[in-house]
Amino acid sequence: MAAILGGGLGGLSTGYYLLKNNLNSNNNLKLYLLEATNYCGGWIKSIRTKDYVFEQGPRTIRPKGVTGLNTLNMIQDLGLSEHISPIKPDHPAARNRMIYVNNNLYLLPSSLKGVFQKNEPFSKPLIYALYHDLKKPHKQLKDDSIYNFVERRFGKEIADYAISPMICGICAGDAKEISVKFLMKTLFEWEQTHGGVVKGLMKSLFSSKTGNELVLSDLARKAQEEKWSVYTIKGGLEMFPNKLQAHLKDNNVTMNLSTKVEAIEFVDSGSVSLNIQTGEKLSVNHVYSSIPAYCLASLVQKQHPELAKTLKDIPFVTVGIVNLYFATQKPLIKPAFGFLVPPIENSPILGVVFDSCCMPDQNGTVLTVMLGGRWFEEKFGKNTTSENLYNIAVKEAN
Repeated sequence: MAAILGGGLGGLSTGYYLLKNNLNSNNNLKLYLLEATNYCGGWIKSIRTKDYVFEQGPRTIRPKGVTGLNTLNMIQDLGLSEHISPIKPDHPAARNRMIYVNNNLYLLPSSLKGVFQKNEPFSKPLIYALYHDLKKPHKQLKDDSIYNFVERRFGKEIADYAISPMICGICAGDAKEISVKFLMKTLFEWEQTHGGVVKGLMKSLFSSKTGNELVLSDLARKAQEEKWSVYTIKGGLEMFPNKLQAHLKDNNVTMNLSTKVEAIEFVDSGSVSLNIQTGEKLSVNHVYSSIPAYCLASLVQKQHPELAKTLKDIPFVTVGIVNLYFATQKPLIKPAFGFLVPPIENSPILGVVFDSCCMPDQNGTVLTVMLGGRWFEEKFGKNTTSENLYNIAVKEAN
């Protein structure tokens, strides 16, 4: 028997792949999924109205890399292909991405031509950043922060105005605190192995691929051929975890919602006891955790205090989300994905997504303002209110 802790997308996906492994290996592993709240999906939440779908968490999915292609394979397997709405390279949401610097919005280059032009707020054409990487000697390191790595390879302006806001958009974190090996492993390996990112890229383009190629579904192949930038799901991204949850139920996974685990006790090498808040105990052979590190820390604290301390040291940030709806016939905004705010601007917001551009065929104009992240408590204190976040979002979005 196996237990999955957490019913967010990570936990649901774990159940999906364990079921596939059961089928492929002719196993009969009994699965339990335990979720502390009364719903599955984690941070993915979609609110549907007659005019619009408001996303209170993620709204788009990237199809890039093995992870992205695997996700598309899963989506097709779940029967969601017809609900996918891709954003292709020629779409305004793919071409028009902006940053907010010194009270102005600046469009980031999205073409080869743009690399050779001077684009504010950068003082030089971006081709100089590539030249900087080519001439800069590399440093033998085991790891580095994303900010230090980018500043070393491409210069301070790229680190401040391109990469730092991008990290805010991806994980609401500080590029000065996040491992480059964690988020940009390939680029770091190119520097360490070949002496620079550009050199590593060129060598990778001319080297033959080895290893097992991923078997692609029709949907994944289509995304590759059409070079999708990102994609959304018509009707709301919440359809994805909902479909996964239904799939697990249909395949006899025991779904225990409103079930809070208070402690994990490792009995021996092949047995684990989960102590549930109600006083019940669940004995299993394997445990898969998809809950935040600080939550897992409290579950193993008694038996493994050193592990608990390490888990508690992993930062976990809070992001405020405010959806703004304007009932207008004509769009209030220029077609674009939205804009991000570099941390050096010291703004309370991380950025604004232009949902109306990313999710077409809906009425009105919708913006989503993201606030805080790594700096949430610093900007808003420990006891801020939804009303306060709303007022700040409206002020900053104007």
